[in-house]
Amino acid sequence: MTSTKVVWFLTGSQHLYGPETLKQVANNANEIVNGLKNEGNFIANIVFKPVVTDPEMITKVCIEANADADCIGIIAWMHTFSPAKMWIGGLSRLKKPLLHLHTQFNAEIPWSSIDMDFMNLNQSAHGDREFGFIMSRMRINRKVVVGHWKSESVRSKIGNWIRVALGWDEMQHLKVARIGDNMREVAVTEGDKVEAQIKFGFSVNGFDSSDVTKHVEAADPSSVKALIEEYESQYVLADSLKAGGSQRFALEDAARIEIGLKKFLDDGGFKAFTDTFENLGIFKQLPGLAVQRLMAAGYGFGGEGDWKTAAMVRTMKVMAQGLEGGTSFMEDYTYHFTSAKSLVLGAHMLEICPSIASGKPSCEIHPLGIGGKADPVRLVFDSPAGPGLNASLVDMGNRFRLIVNTVDAVDPVEKLPKLPVARVLWDPHPNLDVAATAWILAGGAHHTVYSQALTTEFMEDFADIAGIELLVIDQDTKIRSFKDLIHANEVYYK
Repeated sequence: MTSTKVVWFLTGSQHLYGPETLKQVANNANEIVNGLKNEGNFIANIVFKPVVTDPEMITKVCIEANADADCIGIIAWMHTFSPAKMWIGGLSRLKKPLLHLHTQFNAEIPWSSIDMDFMNLNQSAHGDREFGFIMSRMRINRKVVVGHWKSESVRSKIGNWIRVALGWDEMQHLKVARIGDNMREVAVTEGDKVEAQIKFGFSVNGFDSSDVTKHVEAADPSSVKALIEEYESQYVLADSLKAGGSQRFALEDAARIEIGLKKFLDDGGFKAFTDTFENLGIFKQLPGLAVQRLMAAGYGFGGEGDWKTAAMVRTMKVMAQGLEGGTSFMEDYTYHFTSAKSLVLGAHMLEICPSIASGKPSCEIHPLGIGGKADPVRLVFDSPAGPGLNASLVDMGNRFRLIVNTVDAVDPVEKLPKLPVARVLWDPHPNLDVAATAWILAGGAHHTVYSQALTTEFMEDFADIAGIELLVIDQDTKIRSFKDLIHANEVYYK
């Protein structure tokens, strides 16, 4: 358990069955909750709520869920038949994510003893269908999980959904600081910040670089010294950055930037931020090392004013906490076209999160060639091979669209001794030709969130909770069908 947040477990029934049956329903539901809690290893606790049996109870508990800041979602299960008109009032008011668990208390039919009492008690096979109808009739997005509650598959799906619900809860009060404005003349990093706040909950506001640099200038020398000692213990420092090195001062500047930037973010309650090399003010160097380390600590980031990606980095890091594999701001940078296999080299000028590093990062300093500032310090590393995904949230004018491409990260074909940035090489699904074609047709950004911790299931659950369009590019993608899907979605979302 890594969160104080909770998910409420609601069980539906009705008074028709009488007190003895309802007592058994409650006992069974409570046992399911305890079993899930003991074996599920979920990131948030599941809390049993009394069995609901009439419209008033259902409406009351849904309103209470909305008002409880610790409640991030509801799991609903119909143990018996629960007439769905009872649920209209509550569901029409419910604002929290909902998972419909289609299970039953017993796993197998007791062939030799089954009678009508057993049948009346264990009616989720059609009780959940009644519940499903009313949600479909009301056009309510929800996650549906089918199977016995003790199965690993069911618990895994519930656990993944709880992570997404926690990420969605984070978005509801997320504050994004835009330090400087957008990179000039760039389209995809722009968007409707007001509509984003209406749709997702997070706010985006702009700040001048001086709002940050005043904290940088006020950094305590002892704090700078302690932070540099942390750098020395965690990274392999380039000779010029070591004590007595010719560019040690630049490492000290980088430490002051990290201290000041973190102070600015924490004072303002910001968990995500952007910057841009076109609006650095009196920053001595473009924040590189500071941004990388803040991302590793859980903050969201987007380069060149990309607030949508910054918000998604933070949200996906919340979803992924404790899972194997990292999550980072990313950019499709350059291609490796060959007849055998075409690959993508992902990187950025500086700001790739060391949560995706393979081995101990190297702390180096190199010229940037853009921005007109001093040479910035950064962490340089490769990323491990393995499955991952790239996700991009874009503003299509009349809606937000989430685009996801599954990938396989691979080891570098050769060493990259002269490339002074963190990077990852990947093979996009189904191949670069189809993946890039589909991505471009979908309007996907050049900035993404790259994750080796999350899967497409997480992103699908997120899109369902948010009520936004999702386009997935994976091993099954065919361009003709993908075009048809885009065209159909245009009609649907209008």
